[in-house]
Amino acid sequence: MVFDAEKFKENLSGRLRRQYGKDISQANSHDLFDAVSASAREIIMENWMATRNEYAKKETKQLYYLSAEFLMGRALSNNLINCGIKDAVKEVLQGMNINYDMIEDEEPDAGLGNGGLGRLAACFLDSLATLDYPGHGYGIRYEYGMFEQRIEDGYQVEYPDNWLKHRDPWETKRSDLQVTVKFGGNIAYGKTPDGQPRFYIENAEEVIATPYDMPIVGFDTKTVNTLRLWEASSPNGFDLQLFNNMDYNRAVERQNSAENISRVLYPNDNGPSGKALRLKQQYFFSSASLQDLVRHYVADYGTDFKKFPELHVIQLNDTHPVVAIPELMRILMDDYNVGWDEAWDIVTKTFAYTNHTILAEALEKWPIQIFQGLLPRIYQIVEEINRRLLIELRQKYPNDYEKHQHMSIIHNDKVYMAWLAIHSCFSVNGVAALHTELLKTKELKDWYDLYPQKFNNKTNGITQRRWLLNANPELAKFITDRIGHGWEKDLSKLKGLEKFADDPATIDEFLRIKQENKQALAEFLKHAQNEFLDPESIFDVQVKRLHEYKRQLLNVLHIMYLYNRLIEDPNYNPPARTFIFGAKAASGYRRAKSIIKLINTVAERINNDRRVRGKIRVVFVENYRVSVAEKIFPAADVSEQISTAGLEASGTSNMKFMLNGALTLGTMDGANIEIVEEAGAENAYVFGLTSDEIIKMETEHSYNPQEYMDRNPALAKVLNQLVDGTYDPTHQLFKELYDSLVYGVEGQRPDVYYLLADFESYIKAQEKIAADFSDRKAWARKAIINIANAGKFSSDRTIEDYVRDIWKLDRVIVSK
Repeated sequence: MVFDAEKFKENLSGRLRRQYGKDISQANSHDLFDAVSASAREIIMENWMATRNEYAKKETKQLYYLSAEFLMGRALSNNLINCGIKDAVKEVLQGMNINYDMIEDEEPDAGLGNGGLGRLAACFLDSLATLDYPGHGYGIRYEYGMFEQRIEDGYQVEYPDNWLKHRDPWETKRSDLQVTVKFGGNIAYGKTPDGQPRFYIENAEEVIATPYDMPIVGFDTKTVNTLRLWEASSPNGFDLQLFNNMDYNRAVERQNSAENISRVLYPNDNGPSGKALRLKQQYFFSSASLQDLVRHYVADYGTDFKKFPELHVIQLNDTHPVVAIPELMRILMDDYNVGWDEAWDIVTKTFAYTNHTILAEALEKWPIQIFQGLLPRIYQIVEEINRRLLIELRQKYPNDYEKHQHMSIIHNDKVYMAWLAIHSCFSVNGVAALHTELLKTKELKDWYDLYPQKFNNKTNGITQRRWLLNANPELAKFITDRIGHGWEKDLSKLKGLEKFADDPATIDEFLRIKQENKQALAEFLKHAQNEFLDPESIFDVQVKRLHEYKRQLLNVLHIMYLYNRLIEDPNYNPPARTFIFGAKAASGYRRAKSIIKLINTVAERINNDRRVRGKIRVVFVENYRVSVAEKIFPAADVSEQISTAGLEASGTSNMKFMLNGALTLGTMDGANIEIVEEAGAENAYVFGLTSDEIIKMETEHSYNPQEYMDRNPALAKVLNQLVDGTYDPTHQLFKELYDSLVYGVEGQRPDVYYLLADFESYIKAQEKIAADFSDRKAWARKAIINIANAGKFSSDRTIEDYVRDIWKLDRVIVSK
């Protein structure tokens, strides 16, 4: 955006002095945050309205991104940067002896996501607005975001993340746009005035969906798109008669039932009630979003829906919103009397689906009993979609009954949401080259054989505005001083930095910036957790959702190995290392939570052993979130991307580390492959089995973890220490982890994720890192080359790929 900075500073100064008078330095920091946000919001609102008006007068296709997660983080700094007024704000505050950072820290993280899926959605919205594409998000306004994680006695304990404790200054409640979403009830049958059959729901539970709009501000443009989040409530939730009869619980039963839908992000779904709530959440925001879209369309174009696919494209972010497909069929047929064939034609031209995983357990499958009970009409529509699919399969594969069964959307008493998405959508994309190839050749091979034209790859990306310009301003200035501006909206321009990789002054300045960032992280963790980090040590970092396939356990086994070696060999003197973890485990994921306990137990042992003081330290960063990530990425030396090859769809932390000058230590998995291709294998540390090697071992059933233990006594010792009392005098705390690697648990074979097979290769890669880090200038050169080749991994590039191949959007330039 282009603004009159002097006028903005004058307005902000006037607001602050009117509100607080001369003694402004004594003002409450949260009130100051509100005042700064209000001044920025005035600018944003003006452009937000202009954007809406521009879209309204142009008959152009718009994107609607449906996602159960939007991990937005803090909005203030990002909005100020994108508006081009952050320096002006700092100047005004500095003139009043107010620390801007203190104000920024008043804003809670909008933690409406638990990892890469939600953060990707946030990056995509940022890029859409920055590139002037009409694209908006739809999701849930969770009362509590991803839980606040506290570590108590080494264990993860979940507390409510009350991000709405204070009023959110960026959102606008739109009570005028409420819709009603129905659950349960029974299907009734009637006829339209012209004699056509019509279905409707009777005796349903009704829930009110109220939208809250958040502005998505583009960088250096007037475009402001919208993230619309739905809040659930009951239309008649409080029963005064029951309350007066002193039946207090029943008096608020309906109210609580409705509000629970938008209460918590990802409730524990290990049991039937948790599964039902998750399905309710997914249908709630999908139905509300589609009702909203159809209502606006009808207001402009009436009930002729032929133009609907020309003006709308709906991207389903993983399987969570896939229930939107039968819901749009229901709305068109039941509410507007559209015939099945016409409705199906509209649906199949409107929806596109992004697959984010090849893990079978993450491809959602709903028990029929729960699905049909909650959504009887939707289930009826899914049955008809499936009936027609089976006709198609029988014609294509006349005698392949096993394939018919496997590809049926409804089988084994479950509804397979990924199957519904692939059959119904006009596009199915993976999120990294390897991921997409594995979908086509392995996990979704039958579907690729049936619909090859639907499948395509769109490698993920991140927004450089948040993850470099905002998170690492000194490095951003370092880049701009050498290649100029422009990279903020075209990250491929970073390639110009490569010619400075051998320049001594450039190398020295990069090392200075990295050291300052490490010192800043050390100061943060000192105050936040009483942790004392050595900024001269290697900062080896693994921050991501805790899952066994991401192999945080491999990382900690290596730490245990390194500790043993330091104790046993007085001549072993590698460079000092600080191993930094940040991760949240799903509340019902027992083994993941055991890994967190192990990390903290090992940390306590090592950090209190004087024999290794100054050589090795382990830190678990409590309550990892976006605002903390913005401190960690700039400080990292090593980026741990060590998932089992073939299981990480893409990853995006690998891209954030690369952009901030950390070197990748990783398997050839997900986007790691493309990072190595861009930066060069000599500027990364690759280890472990490839996906092809793992597939071969699984096909042949040839993997035997015991062989790796037998030929590597150091590995055997580390594993035995899980149960021999070294870290747990009861011998029981980590027994399940030990058993999962050595014997297998819950009917699985041992070492499902190949930790033991990759252990030795991982150790060698770590030793190479230790050797290379001793030459700091050579290390810095590798880091600069990584930054220079990070251009491919901008979400701007990803969005352009989606626009070109899937969405077919036109830019809309907002003018006043």
